[in-house]
Amino acid sequence: MSDSAPLPPVRLRSEAELAHAALSTPLLTRAARLARWAGPDTRVDAGGELVEEQLPAAAEALGLTGEDAVAHASEAWRVAVDAGLVVVADEEAGTVAAGEELALLTGGSPHDVLAVWQAALETVIADASVPDLEGIVDVLDEGGEVDFASLGWDPQAEADFLDGVLGNLYLLTVSEGGPGEAPVPLPALAASMIVPSDMGEPTNDVLEQVSDAMMRLDDQFRLLEPVGLVEYQPVDEALMADAEEEPAAGPVEEADVSRYGMVRLTPLGAYGLRARLLEAGFEAPAVGELADKGADALLDGTAGFPQGAAQAETEQWLARRESLGAARELLAAARGADTGAPLRRLRCQQALSLLGAEAEPALREVLDDPELGGLARVWLVERGAADVPAPSQDMIFWLTIDTVAAQLAAEGNSEELQALVEGLAQQHGGFFAEAWRVGHPDTADVLEAMGRLHPDKKVAKEARKAAFKARSQHGG
Repeated sequence: MSDSAPLPPVRLRSEAELAHAALSTPLLTRAARLARWAGPDTRVDAGGELVEEQLPAAAEALGLTGEDAVAHASEAWRVAVDAGLVVVADEEAGTVAAGEELALLTGGSPHDVLAVWQAALETVIADASVPDLEGIVDVLDEGGEVDFASLGWDPQAEADFLDGVLGNLYLLTVSEGGPGEAPVPLPALAASMIVPSDMGEPTNDVLEQVSDAMMRLDDQFRLLEPVGLVEYQPVDEALMADAEEEPAAGPVEEADVSRYGMVRLTPLGAYGLRARLLEAGFEAPAVGELADKGADALLDGTAGFPQGAAQAETEQWLARRESLGAARELLAAARGADTGAPLRRLRCQQALSLLGAEAEPALREVLDDPELGGLARVWLVERGAADVPAPSQDMIFWLTIDTVAAQLAAEGNSEELQALVEGLAQQHGGFFAEAWRVGHPDTADVLEAMGRLHPDKKVAKEARKAAFKARSQHGG
C-alpha cells in the first residue's frame, strides 16, 4: 500500500457510538477492572508487570478460569499500564496507583475514551507481532537480551507484516465495491501480502508461504479480537490437526471458505486503523471532514473520491447551507482552466443535482459563462425550467470536451467512458471535423483518448487526426 496517493474515504460512526463500543470491548473492560482492583498491596516488577504470585488473584478478580486465565489477566494488566489506567507509584517499592486515564473512562468525553482505547490497541498490536517466546531463557545472549537471530525472527519485519495486513484489510473495507462490512477470507488477506500482483498461477513455494502467513495471522487475529479491532472466525481446528490437509491458499469451495478463517474490520477498528495510518503519514480521509470548509475544498477534496463517497460528503456539506447560496458558491469554485478544473466541474454538477428549484437563480446567473453555461442549461432543462436559451454550437462542443476530460481524470479508460465516446461519435456525425477547434485546454488530450477508446478503426483514426490538428493549432 503506497502512502503517496490518498486512500478511499472511510465512513466513520459518531465518536459517541465508537466510545460506547470501546468501553464494551472485553480487553478494555478487563483492564479497567484490574486498575480498580489494584490497591496498596499490589506489587509489580521493574517493568511494571504484576509479580507472578499476584496473577492468580488478578485472574480471579476478572472472573477468569481455565488454563489461559493467568495469561489473559497478565495481558489486561499490561494494557492497563500502557493506557495509563494504572501507574507505578514507587518503582523501588513496586507499588501502583490509579492513573488519570481511569477517570476518563467514566467522566471523560467520547474523544477521551477513544484515546485510551487507542493506547490499548497499540499495546495489543505490538503484542500480536511477538511470537510465542516459551522457553525464552534458552535464547538469551550473554547480556541477558533476547537473541532474535537464533529465533529466526526479525521484530521489525514482523511488525511491518502485520501493519501491511491491517492496511490491506482497511483498504478492502473502505474501497467502493469492496466487501464493506462483510468478512474477508483469511486466505485472500494472506495472499494479498505474499502473491505478487502480476503472478498468474501461484507456485507451490508461494502457496506454502501463504499457508504459513495464514497460521501467523490466525494467532494474531485471535489476539486482536478482544480489543474490538476485528470480528474473527478462526481457522477450523480440524484443518490444522489434519497434517494431510494444509490450509489452502488457492481457490476454495464457497461452502468451505469460512473454515479457513474469516475476518471483519469493526467500525471501531476502522476508526483505530485510520488513526494509525494518519500517524504513519498516509492520507486517509473520512467522510464529513469537508462539511465545514468552502466549496473549493469540497470540489478539490472529493475529486479523487469514488462516486458514492463523493455524494455522501457532498450531502453533508449541503445540509449545512441554504440551497441558493450553496449553488452560487459551488459554481464560483468550479471555474478555471487548470488541470483539475474539468473534474471540479463534474463534482459541481453532481452536487447541483442534489439541489431543488430554489437554486435556479444561481444557475440562470451563469448562462452566459463560457465554462458554466453548458452545465447550467443541462440542470435547468432537467428540471423543466421555462425559457432556457439554446446553447451555441461552441458551447456544446466545449461542454463535451470538458465532460470527457473530467471522466478521464475520474476513471481513466473505463468501460463507461468508452460507451460515452462511442455515443458522442454516433450522435454527432461531424464531431471530429469541428472538435479540434474547441478552445478548451484539454481538447488535444481528449481527442487522443477518444482515438484510443473507440473500437471503430476509422473513427479512431479521425479522432487522432483531430488531436494532431488541435496540437498544431495551439503550438504543441
